[in-house]
Amino acid sequence: MSDAASESEHEARMRELQAEMRAKTGAAREKRGLLAVHTGNGKGKSTAAFGMLARCVAHKYPSAVVQFIKSGDDAVERVLRGPYLQWHHVGAGFTWDTQDRAADIATCRAGWEMVRGYLRDPAIRFLLLDEINVVLSFDYLPVAEVLADLAARPERQHVVCTGRGAPEALIAAADLVTEMREIKHPFNAGVQAQPGIEF
Repeated sequence: MSDAASESEHEARMRELQAEMRAKTGAAREKRGLLAVHTGNGKGKSTAAFGMLARCVAHKYPSAVVQFIKSGDDAVERVLRGPYLQWHHVGAGFTWDTQDRAADIATCRAGWEMVRGYLRDPAIRFLLLDEINVVLSFDYLPVAEVLADLAARPERQHVVCTGRGAPEALIAAADLVTEMREIKHPFNAGVQAQPGIEF
C-alpha cells in the first residue's frame, strides 16, 4: 500500500470518527451530578479519584473527602488543603491490622453519618468516598442504605466511590464505572510501597 493510499484511508477514518464524535457531543445536553465507581484489583483507584478532586478544587467547587479504612495523613490532602476542601479520616487502618470487626463497623457507621451530612448539602459539588467499596464488600454498612442515601443527594453533586469489590448494586446504580485490572505490580516482586507512588 502506498503512503498516499494509507494517508487517504486515515483521513477517511478520521472524518468518520469526527462525524460520530460531533453527533455524540451534540446529543449530550443533560448536566447533573454523576455517581462514579472506581473498583478492581489494580492500582490507581484512589489516585484517579484524587485527580478528579484536584480538578474540582481548582474550579473552586466545594468538595469533601471521607476516607474509610485508611488512617493517617495523606499527601494529596496537604497539597489541596484550602477553603474548598474538607477531608476526614474515619478508618483505623487496614482491616487485617485492626482485626476487630465490631470496632471497624462502628467506625464506618460514624463515618457514614458524616457522609450523610455532605449528601444533604447542596453546596458540596464533589464528594469522594475513598474505600467505601471495601466497606460495602465486608458488609460493614448495608448496601441498600448507602444506595438510598446516594440517590437522595442534591442533583448537581458528584460522588466517587473507590475500592476493591464494589457490589453489583452500586455498579448498576453508577453513571461511570472503571475497573482497574492488575497486570503487573512491583509489590509482588518485593518492592516496598513508596511516597509519591502508593501514598
